[in-house]
Amino acid sequence: MPKISEKIHELTVGQLAARSGAAVSALHFYEAKGLIASRRTAGNQRRYGRDTLRRVAFIRAAQRVGIPLATIREALAELPEERTPTHEDWARLSAAWRAELDERITQLNRLRDHLTDCIGCGCLSLDTCVLSNPDDAFGERRAGSRLMVERGRTTTKKPA
Repeated sequence: MPKISEKIHELTVGQLAARSGAAVSALHFYEAKGLIASRRTAGNQRRYGRDTLRRVAFIRAAQRVGIPLATIREALAELPEERTPTHEDWARLSAAWRAELDERITQLNRLRDHLTDCIGCGCLSLDTCVLSNPDDAFGERRAGSRLMVERGRTTTKKPA
């Protein structure tokens, strides 16, 4: 990994990629989504402040635990610009995200536990079809095979 002098306060996209471990395309994507910011030189090249390294690390850590980018963007928007997320920032935000992650883990465990029960049934309307039709919500409207046909259409005709 290339060392960058402490005297350098801005990084090129290549330097930021090398230091953060994120691909250049990912950095461009993060910038397009408003997660990080750069300034443009007279030659239209991107330059990132050194604080962007910590922001990218923050983004990647949050992504690894399954936090959606929109939620990460909201969290970073709470921080003053050009301030790196601190340990306290991470602790506060991760505590808020914990309940969401716990709920997702519960849902995934439920899906995993019922995966073999539902493979191949094809009906989508049984009370036991927890993957496609939890709590048989579609069964009240009509049979599963008709529902599958309707869900595949782009337009729905109203009954006469």
